[in-house]
Amino acid sequence: MTGDDYVTEADRTLEETYEEPMALATYVDRIFENPTIASHASKYLLEAIEAAGTRTVVEEGEEKERYRFFDDPHNDGEHAILGNTEVLNGFVDDLRSIAAGRAKDEKIIWFEGPTATGKSELKRCLVNGLREYSKTPAGRRYTVEWNVTTAESDDRGLSYGSGDPTATDDQHWYESPVQTHPLSVFPQDVRERLLEDLNAELDDHVPVQVDAELDPFSREAYDFLEERYRRAGEEELFSAITDDDHLRVKNYVVDIGQGVGVLHSEDEGRPKERLVGSWMHGMLQELDSRGRKNPQAFSYDGVLSQGNGVLTIVEDAAQHADLLQKLLNVPDEQSVKLDKGIGMDVDSQLLIISNPDLEAQLNQHSDRNGMDPLKALKRRLDKHQFGYLTNLSLECELIRRELTNETSVWEAESYDELEDRIREPVSVTIRDQDGETHTREFAPHAIEAAGLYAVVTRLDEENLPNGLDLVDKALIYDQGYLQEGDARREKDDFDFDGEAHDGEHGIPVTYTRDTLAELLQAERDRHHPDLPVENVVMPRDVLNAMAEGLADAPVFSTGERSEFENRIVPVKNYLFDQQESDVIEAIMHDKRVDEETVAEYVEHVYAWETEEPLYNDRGERVEPDPLKMKLFEIEHLGRFSEGEYEGNLPRESVRNFRREKVITSLNRHAWEHRNEDFSVEDVDLTAIPVIKTVLESHDWEDVQRTFEDFDPRQWDDPPSGTQTASVKERTIETLVSLFDYSEASAELTSRHVMGQVSYRWD
Repeated sequence: MTGDDYVTEADRTLEETYEEPMALATYVDRIFENPTIASHASKYLLEAIEAAGTRTVVEEGEEKERYRFFDDPHNDGEHAILGNTEVLNGFVDDLRSIAAGRAKDEKIIWFEGPTATGKSELKRCLVNGLREYSKTPAGRRYTVEWNVTTAESDDRGLSYGSGDPTATDDQHWYESPVQTHPLSVFPQDVRERLLEDLNAELDDHVPVQVDAELDPFSREAYDFLEERYRRAGEEELFSAITDDDHLRVKNYVVDIGQGVGVLHSEDEGRPKERLVGSWMHGMLQELDSRGRKNPQAFSYDGVLSQGNGVLTIVEDAAQHADLLQKLLNVPDEQSVKLDKGIGMDVDSQLLIISNPDLEAQLNQHSDRNGMDPLKALKRRLDKHQFGYLTNLSLECELIRRELTNETSVWEAESYDELEDRIREPVSVTIRDQDGETHTREFAPHAIEAAGLYAVVTRLDEENLPNGLDLVDKALIYDQGYLQEGDARREKDDFDFDGEAHDGEHGIPVTYTRDTLAELLQAERDRHHPDLPVENVVMPRDVLNAMAEGLADAPVFSTGERSEFENRIVPVKNYLFDQQESDVIEAIMHDKRVDEETVAEYVEHVYAWETEEPLYNDRGERVEPDPLKMKLFEIEHLGRFSEGEYEGNLPRESVRNFRREKVITSLNRHAWEHRNEDFSVEDVDLTAIPVIKTVLESHDWEDVQRTFEDFDPRQWDDPPSGTQTASVKERTIETLVSLFDYSEASAELTSRHVMGQVSYRWD
């Protein structure tokens, strides 16, 4: 593309975003065609969230519907809020009640949580989503602008300063500084009738409500025009005031400062300045205000003024605790004062964000019970608690975001896809002190190690069912089930009774990020004649660094350090199992049972049990072959020995296995597909746990049986021409080509695994 092409594309984008200003009557006609463009603040925010749709996720082991809005889809996921779906759904439910005027309309929504739990991302996600929604036809946001120049008979102008008599007509138009709603122009009784007619046609359980009167700036223009035309004897007074020479309705893009007000922790000033703005005293002298304060001389840069029409956010609210009590009348009365005699109606959804320190301030007088001076404020705060992520896949996604520029949100059709993402390696380019760049590799499972350890520190072990450890709990929360050999147990099968405190404390992602960043820069004392093994960060490197760093990290208490250190062993064991599985599968990759052989076994077992007809390749009916079934069960399954058969016929233990493990799964599959023509040939063999094991996993007994001369003690430097040397060569190649390892990480991982295996090798 050329420079002109980019300019043309920008022109087209703005053309689609902005509209030509319209007359008030045209706007009214348009809202009857598309009522959502007239929505009040809470309803507008609700519609923006719902417009993005939903998707299904698994969190804490349960399926939940999640609003895609919180994935920051308009910004390619850069400020997506990972996890906390249940909390966000509660927020949307509250919005729905507030928008409909049911019970919670006096509430101030409060998000609280420890550091690094996504609260700041919530603010950015809301701003991004509202900005992009306001650019769509359904999400257009409108306000009014005024021009009183043609009605003036003196030098007094409607502006933030004296008028310029040489200015063009367009320069005499002044927009409402607080995004006042266009319907506010109508007298109250007419507006109520208009809204009644509009809501009668609206197919929505949340009616449009516009209770706010014109803002003081716009009221100044309206009163000025009304006085002039009334004195001139104009009969159609409202039509004259709102003539398109004086009043236009224009759309605006919602953003910080225009529809979204954000009060940051560093913002200073008296409460009135932070809330609505301040008087510009030099302006008061320029304007002929006849002894009164003229609203034209007000700055309108306070958080409520900026957020009028959509959303007001108080960030790091503990820094503005003095202001929160001043906000009490806003949700109740929907108004605020510029000055003693000048009030301004406000239509804005109030939302405050804080760390747990705000709650400590709010509870400082709780021992006084009914005499607590903060009781009225606490009653109006509707708390939503953000917590640390307790899903392994989400934590790995978050860690990758912190280390790289990846922003896309992980979505998967099955958990197998998520497993692949969790274990993936990550390459990061760094620059050393000499200015040279180097590529460092987090080996497969290294990010998984960091994520799993962080999640395990956040889980409550008080309600842990017997037989499970915290790694098991983490896997159940992420998958929704636990695979134990052939058996798959769903989360509902486990008893997680008791009050859980999962996600309330633990290792924050910022600690993990900093630890991994230091590992990238650290020199490693490992060498290889041909491979850059010093550039590889292994899972054990990650876990050791995270555990060792606890002692010096000021963010953790003494008790937390001790608790977290004690939780690392099961994580190390699990990660070793994952690495071991990779190595075994790579060794046995060419020796796997082909799917055709497995399918033949399943068909013979099904025919043996059900007496269903079985046909060979020529279409001839044949009987199930007991020898084929026996050989498969002994050699491939490794479940049985010769002693469990009488000749080729199965004894009771084998018969029970076939019925419980194979036939039961087939019957379940048949039931799930009962509306279709069921055929055993159509079965997904991996849906049968015991068969999935045959197809996808092996153990060291399989390795020993297949490679009789293999010796893991020779792995580091196997003698040339030995079976160990050939097995190693093929294994490294397979780890690289099929398991996402580099040669260096494959060498290190396989050495680590063989070092452990050699101790128990017979």
